[in-house]
Amino acid sequence: MKDDFTIGLDLGGTQVRAALVRAGKVLARTAVRTDVSGPNVVMRQFGALVEEVSQAAGGAPIRAVGMCAPGPLDTVSGIIDHIPTLPGWEQFPLRDRLSEIFGLPAIVENDGIAAAFGEWQHGAARGLDHLVYVTVSTGIGGGVVVDGRLMHGARGMGGHVGHFTLVAEGPVCSCGRVGCFEAVAAGTAFGKRARAAAAGNPGSYLGGIAARETVEGRHAVEGARAGDAACLALVAEEADLLGSGFASLLHLYSPQMIVMGGGVSVAFDLLEPGIRARIRKDAMAPFREVPVVPAMLGDDAGLVGVADLALIKQG
Repeated sequence: MKDDFTIGLDLGGTQVRAALVRAGKVLARTAVRTDVSGPNVVMRQFGALVEEVSQAAGGAPIRAVGMCAPGPLDTVSGIIDHIPTLPGWEQFPLRDRLSEIFGLPAIVENDGIAAAFGEWQHGAARGLDHLVYVTVSTGIGGGVVVDGRLMHGARGMGGHVGHFTLVAEGPVCSCGRVGCFEAVAAGTAFGKRARAAAAGNPGSYLGGIAARETVEGRHAVEGARAGDAACLALVAEEADLLGSGFASLLHLYSPQMIVMGGGVSVAFDLLEPGIRARIRKDAMAPFREVPVVPAMLGDDAGLVGVADLALIKQG
């Protein structure tokens, strides 16, 4: 079974991606920009991507296909409830359509849960029985392993770790609530704070960038690495918010480790001291020294995880 080929797919608001996976290794991958005109067009995109990566199997059979997608996603029925970043997918029968298109057994999984499984089986959390995986990117998502089992919850919708209230009077989240962890600490929020800093000081490092292009969180990271004081302050603020959210996750799930992935994690070395400082302030004593580490698999975590899950489902 470990030598079987499987297809892992990732449905994102920016890109759709496909990978040929065997024994936890990505053998071939490809991606295109997501066509936002609707699910039927996107499914055709996936068909072309799968045809491309399947060539790396050399004619060997492919056992199954798995797709990870943002939620809310009912993985029991295989139906998407809705995707805030992709209108038009409401009540789309994703799993059945995948099986129909590719003629293979198919599963669908929340992207955070799939990435958690990938990191647990093949990445930073190998050998652990309890972990929380948090992806900090456009939004905040994740997955949880408790007592050596991947947590799914009712309808497979567990692990929405970005959607608890962190700031009572904070910004409105994409889910509609006020002050969610995602709303204040995701890459989108980090970018908004960087743009506000640039607008408030046109002569600053970020102000100079704003004169040429739209300021994003990555520009604050670049400035922090260059020693700019305002950028260092923005990174410190982001780290403090992440640490506060992580402390709550430690209390909720009592993991042996928190694994941080997503685009913001490229700045993990800059963020870690602030994250650790906030956890030591906010967490109860037994949780203060739980390690927070960067993901090992990077963007491949969800692809590897969902491919593995698809293969396991086939027995």
